[in-house]
Amino acid sequence: MQYRDYGQTGKKVSLLGFGGMRFASVDDHDECIRMMLAAAEGGVNYFDTAPGYFETRSETVFGKGFAELRRRKLPYYAATKTFASAESNIRREIEAQLKRMDIPAIDFYHIWSIKTLDEWEARKKDGILQAFRKLKDEGLIRHICVSSHLTGDGIKELLMEGVFEGVLFGYSAYNFQTRQAAFDAIRSKKLGAVVMNPLGGSIIPQHPERFKFLQRSDEGTVAAALRFLWDHPEITCTLVGFQTIAHVQEALAAMDAYTPRTEAELAAVKAGVSASFEGLCTGCAYCDDCPVSIPIPKFMDVYNQKLLLGDSAMEGRLKWHWALDRSTAGSCTACGQCEKACTQHINIIERLKEIAG
Repeated sequence: MQYRDYGQTGKKVSLLGFGGMRFASVDDHDECIRMMLAAAEGGVNYFDTAPGYFETRSETVFGKGFAELRRRKLPYYAATKTFASAESNIRREIEAQLKRMDIPAIDFYHIWSIKTLDEWEARKKDGILQAFRKLKDEGLIRHICVSSHLTGDGIKELLMEGVFEGVLFGYSAYNFQTRQAAFDAIRSKKLGAVVMNPLGGSIIPQHPERFKFLQRSDEGTVAAALRFLWDHPEITCTLVGFQTIAHVQEALAAMDAYTPRTEAELAAVKAGVSASFEGLCTGCAYCDDCPVSIPIPKFMDVYNQKLLLGDSAMEGRLKWHWALDRSTAGSCTACGQCEKACTQHINIIERLKEIAG
């Protein structure tokens, strides 16, 4: 395992991190604990979750896993998040989180999912920074971090405020163009940088031929996609949302075999990324609260197939994978709620119209 400095915190974290969003069987605690143990025994020490993952059950699983890691004297850092802004709500949330995870403090606590700068200003007016600083002074959190889905200069402006010690944001081989400004701020402020969705919500491994340009001759698509991120010196940790223990083992094997690309090799890979990869939905499902009950994440997955493989693939996905009638997408009222929630700023309304025909 390789380790990198998390900004200026003095902590070294594993370049490969454990994301708690995608457990295949989150209620099978024994299996989830085995996954965490396998990762920790392979050198992973950064474990990330959130209260919204499986309706707090991911944090509960992490609590059981952390207890086992302590018993075996395996080191770990706990990272989680809060949507709350007012101090009373944040305190209520963190008390529950500390109890669920059975830990005295959270190492990396994130202001969760800043999607617009206006939203950030609103949270600041609610007193979120003062609340976080108090929690840090009291020893309940150790580092103030932010999770953001801003792109371009927006994320740079957020990070340049100088109030955070680290950032979590989405980054992969197909959407890297929208995040380059973030690295300017990361370098300038010497921040820890953790990236999520490194495999594009499983899109990359599901389409190995499309992403073959990432690969060296001796590696598979997953290893190649992870290595693309590991080749970025600004990235401290790459989160993989493991579903099974086999996925943990696959990622650990990729790390064991990792050798960095040269700058020229990395530039060549970036040059090979098709512009059509921009805007692929990574399946975060924040849009899944449609007032007229359209299953938007499923339709966005269908549209991914269109972008990746063409119209015929979209038809097959509708019929055989989701058993969806395309006319359902036509019931969209264009209220815009989904687009406001979208972390990638996708034009969901237009895509639904296109799917509906």
